[in-house]
Amino acid sequence: MNSLVPTTTHPDAADPLAAFRQEFHLPPGPDGQPCAYFCGNSLGLMPKAARAAVEQEFESWERLGVEGHFQAPSFWMHFHDTLTEATARLVGALPLEVVVMNNLTVNLHLLLVSFYRPTGSRYKILMEGGAFPSDQYAIESQARLHGLDPAEAIVELVPRPGEHTLRTEDIEAKIAELGDSLATVLIGGVNYYTGQAFDMAAIARAGHAVGAYVGFDLAHAAGNLELHLHDWDVDFACWCTYKYLNSGPGGTSGVFVHERFANRPDLVRLAGWWGHDASVRFQMKKGFRPMAGAAGWQLSNAQIFPMAIHRASLEIVDRAGGMAALRRKSEQLTARLESLIHGLGLPADKLEIITPADPTQRGCQLSVLVHERGRELFDFLAAQGIIADWREPNVIRLAPVPLYNSFEDVERVGAALTQWVNERMGE
Repeated sequence: MNSLVPTTTHPDAADPLAAFRQEFHLPPGPDGQPCAYFCGNSLGLMPKAARAAVEQEFESWERLGVEGHFQAPSFWMHFHDTLTEATARLVGALPLEVVVMNNLTVNLHLLLVSFYRPTGSRYKILMEGGAFPSDQYAIESQARLHGLDPAEAIVELVPRPGEHTLRTEDIEAKIAELGDSLATVLIGGVNYYTGQAFDMAAIARAGHAVGAYVGFDLAHAAGNLELHLHDWDVDFACWCTYKYLNSGPGGTSGVFVHERFANRPDLVRLAGWWGHDASVRFQMKKGFRPMAGAAGWQLSNAQIFPMAIHRASLEIVDRAGGMAALRRKSEQLTARLESLIHGLGLPADKLEIITPADPTQRGCQLSVLVHERGRELFDFLAAQGIIADWREPNVIRLAPVPLYNSFEDVERVGAALTQWVNERMGE
């Protein structure tokens, strides 16, 4: 008779990635219990493996000193090479096309030196309006570096009136309109504020059709979306590793340069000795000869401690089944959170999700525009042990990260929002 009684399996019990939550340190909430952490789009949580990974390098430094470059178990001299294969899998690239080095904005500048080469007639650079400030400042300074007025050189894409996000056809139309005046397209793979994921393949095609270089800042896309940079024919890209890749505050950065530029020593770039041909690097001679591929944009030797954390994090991604597996859970978590927010029944002039509803146009982030008492709601969530992200003037960003967020976490957000509406919205 019991077999006739329907049973419901909790989604966390059926989640093949549920065990990975135990591999991260979850900060305590106000009650001392683990918080519901929805801020991985700002800073990912600490993998438990990170401490041991760095401790190993401390031990090598203590015991070997300079000889750690050759005798440490991780062989510091070529430490960055141990990240290449996993990085290529992460972003859909050939190993030749990727390198881990520096920090994000440093890498953005290095790439723009090579891929923003304005001329008298082709000098425009296209970006999305409201891009992350580092991108705005970098592009402004790059324009000035070439003696250009940023107000003339930079073209910003803005949504249609009454809309919060950009339409792909509008991006393509603007690229076609700029035509021969367009030198470079640089867009965030996922907009940090709205959470919109852009159609990078379509943008690359449109940019190349008018003879422009096309690149992406993947700070909010790497470790969040399935990426296929090589197949999408992207020219260049860079990303940080401290958000969805959980590699520590201020962590190292990744770079992608398409293989068609792999053997282009004529490309203008800022050179450093670690980008020089490794076979003769230690001959210490004048005359820069770049390594093939993205490695030719390196400046200095590996940042061992940040890279040790990053390697530990990349190993977790691979053990979880890679980005395809993470993306499946991401879509489920985000869809459930979206359903709970819509279930509040609030009109758009009170609260609305400005992230696209189409799962192909977003990652694991929902940006909630709160028209009244938004900061108060944010503080209320924090008091309930729910860590989100506040962006002026009135947006709360919620990012359910598949490696460590559970469906129970999402339900906690829904319950807290319901309590808020019942207690506060009628005041």
